[in-house]
Amino acid sequence: MFINVILAFMIVGSFLLAIVLHESGHALMASILGDPTPRSEGRQSLSLRTHLDALGTILCLILAFYPAVAGPVGLGWGKPVKTDPWKLRGGPNGGSLLVALAGPLFSLIIGLLVALLSAFLLRNIPPALLANGFVIRLPQLLTVFASVNISLAIFNLLPFYPLDGYQIVYTLLPTRQAVQFSKSLQYGPLIVLALFFLLPFLAQFSGGLGGLFIFHIPYYVLLGSLYLISLVTGQPFSDVIGLYLYRLVL
Repeated sequence: MFINVILAFMIVGSFLLAIVLHESGHALMASILGDPTPRSEGRQSLSLRTHLDALGTILCLILAFYPAVAGPVGLGWGKPVKTDPWKLRGGPNGGSLLVALAGPLFSLIIGLLVALLSAFLLRNIPPALLANGFVIRLPQLLTVFASVNISLAIFNLLPFYPLDGYQIVYTLLPTRQAVQFSKSLQYGPLIVLALFFLLPFLAQFSGGLGGLFIFHIPYYVLLGSLYLISLVTGQPFSDVIGLYLYRLVL
């Protein structure tokens, strides 16, 4: 197995931009709903330093440099956007739910729009130019960026802190159950690291157990994002995978 270094750097660069846009989406929704807290803390800016979380970025670096056949993918998280639930229109639960959903929805929309742009370029750039290794890198980069955004949207629906799925589930639960669920907050990062780093690593030494779904969750998140790109753009699934990995057959 080999490491696709160029792809890995594309993934990391895409993640850094995608996570800034993702977190800015949360902050923008909070402002729309009347809470100035994220704006006053600088969370509506496009500053990397404002939005990056060290552990979440390390996870992205690890997964991006996985051997190519295992499906390198850009997953991680940024600093959660703090809000004052009582200042949000829609109430503390309804408003908080909309803010939590804004990030994944924003990432999904960006990913799909960029995927359509990549498909448009592939259909309109002359085949002679696409045969040039440098030119084909542009549609590849756009496909990688689209996949990273869509993967972030899928990833953030998991109900573990600091992912958005935690806040979504918390706001939807009745009060008593929400209090019980909140006890999982301190273990959230450990659970995420176990599912997306430890188990995939152990799969290499687990024999038959290594084939179980739970050992390859990052890979299936990647496949889900690429399948959605294929569905929206009308490109064959195999072509989307090939472009992502720079194995496009013209």
